[in-house]
Amino acid sequence: MTSNFLSKLGPGLLYAGAAVGVSHLVQSTRAGGMYGFDLLIAIVIIHLIKYPFFEFGPRYTAATGKNILHGYQKLGSWAIWVYLLMTIATMFIVQAAVTVVTAGLFTHIFGLEELGGHAPQLVAAIISSLILIICFTLLASGHYILLDRLIKIIILVLSVTSIAAVIALLLDNPGNYSKGVTHFEMMNVAHLLFLATFLGWMPAPVEISVWHSVWSESKNENEGKTASLKDALFDFRVGFIGTAFLAMCFLTLGALVMYGSGVEFAPGGAAFAEQLLDMYKQALGDWAYPIVAVAALTTMFSTTLTLLDAFPRTISMSLELISPQRFQHHTNNSTYMIWLLVTIAGTLSLLFFFMPSMSDMVKVATVIAFIAAPVLASLNTLAMFDKSIPVPYRPGKLMLIWCIVGLITLSGCSVGYLWLM
Repeated sequence: MTSNFLSKLGPGLLYAGAAVGVSHLVQSTRAGGMYGFDLLIAIVIIHLIKYPFFEFGPRYTAATGKNILHGYQKLGSWAIWVYLLMTIATMFIVQAAVTVVTAGLFTHIFGLEELGGHAPQLVAAIISSLILIICFTLLASGHYILLDRLIKIIILVLSVTSIAAVIALLLDNPGNYSKGVTHFEMMNVAHLLFLATFLGWMPAPVEISVWHSVWSESKNENEGKTASLKDALFDFRVGFIGTAFLAMCFLTLGALVMYGSGVEFAPGGAAFAEQLLDMYKQALGDWAYPIVAVAALTTMFSTTLTLLDAFPRTISMSLELISPQRFQHHTNNSTYMIWLLVTIAGTLSLLFFFMPSMSDMVKVATVIAFIAAPVLASLNTLAMFDKSIPVPYRPGKLMLIWCIVGLITLSGCSVGYLWLM
């Protein structure tokens, strides 16, 4: 029974591996530490709002056997160009934000903080470059498949330890409110700006729906058959619901350990990693530290690797759809490798020459995702409701209403954020 259950999981867990990263370990924990449980309902609401747009990735592949970029192509080349330009415009800051968080965990776990001295950001940039070199080697050699096979174990370990930590803290009920508390206020501009950074990557940027569709197409090709709509949606929902639950767990950790303690979250990656892992030690004891450290580091490394693969892969696919005669024979090789190197070069340039802090990069990346969400959500909706989609696979009227409400909400939030800025 268990093996049959796990055999149905694939792209959904890749989605979870990509989603459970900065949005969970960093932003959810901070939300709980800053505002207690006030933003717990926000996690539920944003998952409900974004759900259709994430589902359309695997649904389109189940309906057509192709990834959803082909759906964009049916709308017109303009849709592919929109996705392509938005991807290129955001990939460096997104990759840098994820990589520097991974570097922060690596720095703390292996005790490299002292190397930083008065230049911790430079050390973070150097370690980030080493991480990207390792990722490049894995992607270029194809050995990343091994990590994909381990993602089930990685997510399972992180989930079990996080749930155990939350239960231990709830039973202990520390009630650490001696320094006063801050409640989230809808009329407070600073609070609303944080909410945008919190929800921008919750559960993940909308473009992950495209990656999910690409992974689904790849799995179908490897297995020699197209997964049924039932199996595709089951796989997706396990990952989607699981990431939502984990976001609540991390928010709860922050609320029970940091909220009201008077301790502020560190802006640097290594210092924040120390605070995060100390939460598990406080909840479970010193024995849990190495397990959680390995799970957290591997999760972030998996996210870094997944993003580094997804950006050049979807760019090369987009270029092939725009100009098949020029890129058809190079998509899986030279074009992919060129954009892989461009992604690494752009990320390292940002880290070395601008040297922003971890918190600054996370803020910029999540805000960009927050503003861009309604654009990509609109493309997914138009592609999924196209008349070329077979009726049994096409969403019904209820889902259409759901999409319209979601698009209005996301658009209103994006405009509202730009107005507040």
